[in-house]
Order: sequence, then C-alpha cells, then structure tokens
Amino acid sequence: MHRWLGTSVAAALLLTACVTINVYFPAAEAKEAAREFVEKVIGDDAKSPATPEAKPDSSVPTTPGGSASLMPVSRRGFDWLSLIGIASAHAQESADINIKTPAIQAIQGRMATRFRNQLQAGFDAGALGLTRDGMIEVRDAGKLALKDRVAITQAVADDNRDRKAVYREIAVANGHPEWEAQIRQTFAQQWIASARGGWWYQDAGGWKQK
Repeated sequence: MHRWLGTSVAAALLLTACVTINVYFPAAEAKEAAREFVEKVIGDDAKSPATPEAKPDSSVPTTPGGSASLMPVSRRGFDWLSLIGIASAHAQESADINIKTPAIQAIQGRMATRFRNQLQAGFDAGALGLTRDGMIEVRDAGKLALKDRVAITQAVADDNRDRKAVYREIAVANGHPEWEAQIRQTFAQQWIASARGGWWYQDAGGWKQK
C-alpha cells in the first residue's frame, strides 16, 4: 500500500513538472503594433481600414450574464489531470507587442525621415512598390528622374535593411525571436493596407495598383 502511494505521488509530481506553457503569437496585438508603426512612418494621410470587432464564438454556451458556462462532462470529456491538481497540460499565456524600445524607435525615425525626403515621391510616381514580403522594390526606374535614380535606389536598399532589422528587433525585444517571420508577414500586410491610392503593391498574382 505504501509503495503504491509513493509511486502515485511520484507520478503526480512528474506530470506537474511536465506541464508546459504555450505562448501563442498575439496576432491582434501584432496587427495593431504594425498599424501604429507603419502610419507613423508614412504619415497620417493613409489610414488602414478599421479592424472589425471580434465576434463571440457561438460554439461556446454562455450564461445570461455573458460569461462562458461550463460544458457537461459528456461533451468536453473528463479531465483526469484535475484529480491531481493539474488544470491543463497546455495552458496558454497571452503577450503584448512592444514597439517602444530605443532601438525600434530609432529605426522608425530613420524610416520616417527617409520616406518623407526620398521614398514618397517614388511611390507617388509609381516607380516603387511594396512587396508581399514586407520590403520595397524599384519596379519601374523609368518613372524616376535620371538625376534621382542612384539616390532613390540607395534609399530603397537602406530602407529594406531597416525593415529586416525592425522585424527581427521587435521579435527579440518581445522575448520571442521565433516570431520574426510572423512579425514580418503582419507588417507586410499592414504596409499594403496603409498604402495610399495609386501606389503599387505585390501579391501572389504580381503587381497591382491600389
């Protein structure tokens, strides 16, 4: 009997030690951070569409007060881990996206200055375009004045370097370097969403004009 109890306690402690916290990528927070960053860079003229309000999941029954009710055991299955005090083996932890670090704000400042002084004219002329992976490309150099081509091409290269750096820096600054690809994709979508009418952007089908 004592041996069985000792084995049970050891098993319970082992299960407790194996509980992991899965930190999910906060897509909504990342989208809002991207919107704030992008609109600060390109100015206030371009406004992205308002994010629709999230609708409650109709599959989860609620009480008259609006809070989620407990589903019967027959529907959700019995949680055997609860017998030994483990609520869930895959708890989730939410996270916010911080874009206010000195390094991130320094990159943002450089990009905003570069956009006003050099890149905006290229976008307005149709010479530059936003790529589907969050970068900038010279899509039609013929629409740039000959005297400006070298400078704007260099500005595009500088901006792309800053873009790569800021996607990486945001992921690292928020403690999740593995989020870099998701941060980059979120920003890629936001650059296009915030683009002004007449600007060119790239999607799976090629170049399109907004």
